[in-house]
Amino acid sequence: MSTKDVRIDTKLNKFVWSNGIRNIPKRIRVRMARKRNEDEDATDKTFTLVQHVPVESFKNLQTETVRDD
Repeated sequence: MSTKDVRIDTKLNKFVWSNGIRNIPKRIRVRMARKRNEDEDATDKTFTLVQHVPVESFKNLQTETVRDD
């Protein structure tokens, strides 16, 4: 996404650590979105937000590109 500032959503963080440090999930479906940085002191104009997308099965999943216009 070519942004230096990457922010991980709290739900994704909780899902990764839900089984403890020794039993991490093998696969995680995530959504990455580029957002505008509204902070006045920020050096970059945009940041990337990574969110968890819960799925029942990983079979036959495809990459989807979603545009917010």
